[in-house]
Amino acid sequence: MQQSQLIWMNGRLRKWEDAKIHVLTHALHYGTAIFEGIRCFRTEDGSAVFRLNDHISRLYDSAKIYMMDIPFSPKEIVNAVKETVEVNSLQECYVRPIAYYSYGEMGVNPLPNRVDVAIAAWEWGTYLGKDAEEKGVKCQVSSWKRVNSAILPPQAKATANYANGSLAKIEAVKAGYDEAIMLNLNNNVTEGTGENIFRLKDGILSTPPASDGALRGITRDTVIKIATDNGMTVRRNTISREELYTSDELLLTGTAAGITPIREVDGRRIGNGKWPYADKIRKEYSDVIHGRNRKYRDWLDYVVLERKVKVRA
Repeated sequence: MQQSQLIWMNGRLRKWEDAKIHVLTHALHYGTAIFEGIRCFRTEDGSAVFRLNDHISRLYDSAKIYMMDIPFSPKEIVNAVKETVEVNSLQECYVRPIAYYSYGEMGVNPLPNRVDVAIAAWEWGTYLGKDAEEKGVKCQVSSWKRVNSAILPPQAKATANYANGSLAKIEAVKAGYDEAIMLNLNNNVTEGTGENIFRLKDGILSTPPASDGALRGITRDTVIKIATDNGMTVRRNTISREELYTSDELLLTGTAAGITPIREVDGRRIGNGKWPYADKIRKEYSDVIHGRNRKYRDWLDYVVLERKVKVRA
């Protein structure tokens, strides 16, 4: 991890090395935390955070599901994200806001504990590797099933859910793959361990619906809008495991992963080994996040990197 200088914690900026929590923090023991993954990109008009308000809106949706009362307004968190980027002078970065049940009382019930909020930002390249977007990735269908809404809420971006994804990721990496694809309890496709998935077949782009257990990803929504605006037919429909193998193209999408094609699933080459649609979508996406496509300018929240921010002890 590329260390930055300061982290925002409960309204104060602290040195990176001093941003600490108590070892008995509730979220550390019981997974009672929610978070977002956000990116800031360089544009011709300066650095801008992509779809910031949409990310923070989803953070508050997650908080509602977990009955978590965040002690700051959405506007305050939006401003805090921008402040964190600005004070660290980061032209391009990944931003991680997290809210969590903190230190207070032990036991499964989190409600007696206060809710703390922190925001960190740092330089982070392509999540699945520097060559992933050009060469594609190898995926394995995991033996671990995606959490079901009767067990844990998939639409809450909660740390508890990512223990599920971590097991799938470990299994895939140990077997020599780059990423895992997770099925639901009905053996239909949901997503990767930290990315949504799209399938292209006969010119139709499809992605699993939220009802099948896929997170409503911000990048997923961006791709749907971009593809639709470019005249592509896009559907949210159930995808079976075998339909992965017979795809013309497959791609993973996410804030961390960007737009990454899948070249192989379970040892089967996808399509003819090329991904012209994925390349087109990736180019369109790059134009959007870097401000070259003015149609989507409202998705960009500009920061002022030269502004001096006072560090509060």
